Amino acid sequence: MISGCRQTLPSTPMSDAAPESAPVPPGFWRAAILAVVRRPGLWTTALAAALRASPRGWWRRPPFVPRPDAAFLRFRFETAYGHDGHPSAGDFVHYLEWCRDRH
Repeated sequence: MISGCRQTLPSTPMSDAAPESAPVPPGFWRAAILAVVRRPGLWTTALAAALRASPRGWWRRPPFVPRPDAAFLRFRFETAYGHDGHPSAGDFVHYLEWCRDRH
């Protein structure tokens, strides 16, 4: 079993978040994935984090990949960076290192 950081979606939706707003800046995921690809020691942790952050039953709905829910990402990024803040690939790598080192 892969262990790591457990995350849950808030029970009530954020009323002031626009549903169509992008939770991360353009290019963030590409930069974050490239940063993880360069660090093989984080591959298992990154996969486990993606699975934990994905909605239950993700394999039953297209596109059939473990993608975190957009509302979940908006909530997590807004609580971490504020309304106008944005994550960086380095922040993502530090988060994965923290998850890996906790277990």
